[in-house]
Amino acid sequence: MLEQLKEWDQWLFMKINGEWTNSFFDSVLPFTRDSSFWAPLYLFLLLFIIINFKGKGWWWILLFICTVSLTDIISSRVFKNGFERLRPCSDPHFMMHVRLLVNHCSGGYSFTSSHAANHFGIATFFYLTMRHVIGRWAFIGFFWAAIICYAQVYVGVHYPLDILGGTIIGICFGLFTGMIFNKRFGFTNFGKPNNPTI
Repeated sequence: MLEQLKEWDQWLFMKINGEWTNSFFDSVLPFTRDSSFWAPLYLFLLLFIIINFKGKGWWWILLFICTVSLTDIISSRVFKNGFERLRPCSDPHFMMHVRLLVNHCSGGYSFTSSHAANHFGIATFFYLTMRHVIGRWAFIGFFWAAIICYAQVYVGVHYPLDILGGTIIGICFGLFTGMIFNKRFGFTNFGKPNNPTI
């Protein structure tokens, strides 16, 4: 069963990395993995929260940071060190099948993807805490996370199952921190946060 799952994982990786490709994705997707590419978005989000929600906005930022910290620690320290799965671009038995689109193969192990854990954690936290503020636009966080995660496979540094594992971790911790925030500080209307009992 595990061997069959590994074969399916490698097959899907080769489809995404080697066959379902085009010159536009080759040029754009490597940049979407880089946090500096999204820096203006992060800055806008922080300013939006602080300006519109004042003191409770700082609690949002604190729990946002906690979400990223938890997902990164669990993905990197627990799962990666526990499974010690080699990245596709660093596995000597598989790297000949990899079309690497970044300057070097990322260090460390592959399962789970910290990019997936971090960004789906953020997306879930964002959705839970902002859906009453911006409505269905809160779903855009999941679309953003999915692009970043797809890019991880496309450029050759992660297998699809690495992404799936990281996604599950991210959603779980995003739900956890999002529910904590909503219970104590939740935003109900644009610019008008609740008055929680602290």
